[in-house]
Amino acid sequence: MFYRFVANLCRIFFSIFFRVNYEGLENVPEEGPLIVCCNHISLLDMFLFAHRIPRKVYFMAKKELFRIPLVNVIIKALGAFPVNRGHGDLNAAKTTLQLLNEGKAVGIFPEGTRRNKAKGRVRPKSGAALFALESGASILPVGIFGNYRLFSKIRVVYGKPYKLVWENSEKASKSDLQDMVDELMDKIYSLEQE
Repeated sequence: MFYRFVANLCRIFFSIFFRVNYEGLENVPEEGPLIVCCNHISLLDMFLFAHRIPRKVYFMAKKELFRIPLVNVIIKALGAFPVNRGHGDLNAAKTTLQLLNEGKAVGIFPEGTRRNKAKGRVRPKSGAALFALESGASILPVGIFGNYRLFSKIRVVYGKPYKLVWENSEKASKSDLQDMVDELMDKIYSLEQE
């Protein structure tokens, strides 16, 4: 209930202060385990694309955000849970797999940090690929293009969901997982051309 309230506040906020064009919402599966993967350009990203998805999306968010009083309340209402970035956070991984095994949607920013456009692309972390293989969840690529200056245009493009398939009898190596997540980020950035 509170989730929908906060999502509606986000909708009002973005419709007043930005000119957002949402494309491909018909690609969002309404049920089943789903990993929503998006490029990361601003702290506002999770609010921008998640409120339009017709189901609750749980998020990994850096643990530091949970120390900011108002932000803490809002991101918890939007389904965020803390991750200790750069340390292979086992609790965040367990929470993610548990949510996916319950058929829920989890949002991940594979880049792990906000991208500075001037510095180019950030090498993504392989967690999204690992979670997809472990849980059998579909991956929904989402691209956010534009900037967050007041009244500027922003495009949010929801790509087609897909499943990662690993047919080798051995577990996927770190290199294999990295290749999969690199391909995922290529899919996300190619959405800008659609």
